[in-house]
Amino acid sequence: MARTTKLDRYDEILTLPNVTELHHYFDGDHASVRGKWASVFGNANPVTLELACGKGDYALALGRRYPDRNFIGIDIKGDRLWKGASDAIEAGLTNIHFVRARIDHLCNYFAPGDVEEIWITFPDPYEKKKKIRKRLTHPVFLQRYAGILKPSGIIHLKTDSDLLFAFTRKIIDIYGLNVTGCIDNLYALPSLPDELSIQTYYERKHLEKGLSIKYLSFRLDGIREFPDHPALNDLE
Repeated sequence: MARTTKLDRYDEILTLPNVTELHHYFDGDHASVRGKWASVFGNANPVTLELACGKGDYALALGRRYPDRNFIGIDIKGDRLWKGASDAIEAGLTNIHFVRARIDHLCNYFAPGDVEEIWITFPDPYEKKKKIRKRLTHPVFLQRYAGILKPSGIIHLKTDSDLLFAFTRKIIDIYGLNVTGCIDNLYALPSLPDELSIQTYYERKHLEKGLSIKYLSFRLDGIREFPDHPALNDLE
């Protein structure tokens, strides 16, 4: 009988060859895979992360489109990762790996320059101001991304949240970041770029509700420090 419960999935996920449980590999300030992702994949192809990936919809779709690139989906919820990892194995996608870990510890799992791109797809917008530092485009997180991205690396955001979209645009302005794409309603375009046509479970749900999908992409261009700025106090 196929395993279906969360507890079964938590047990099984550690046996899957395309999953790393970094709570187990953690060693002091560094994980054993830090700076060694080429050995995990068996090649030195560029690495793209999908943060808070859930079942890894974006990583799976990108992996199918780009067999010469490596993709890593990161989430703390093991039962969701089990689904993505199982789907990748079933599809024979060897360029996709999943990591059960906390995003705020990224620099323990990746060395400078390990990552070429980051996708943040429909994250929790943390609408209450007291939780603003949990937003995945807050400077606290940008500084972490700066510690693992190549200097020319791109950060992609897809969201249905007007709040998070506006917040991220303001963060980009405050720190003078290089915008490479900005679309406030993807499905108003006559056609979508291939990478942006991928739909996650949450994206489909948002579209069913008639919500507009927004997209931002930007580079840090070698900026490694994101100190507190007075303008941050005025952000919602």
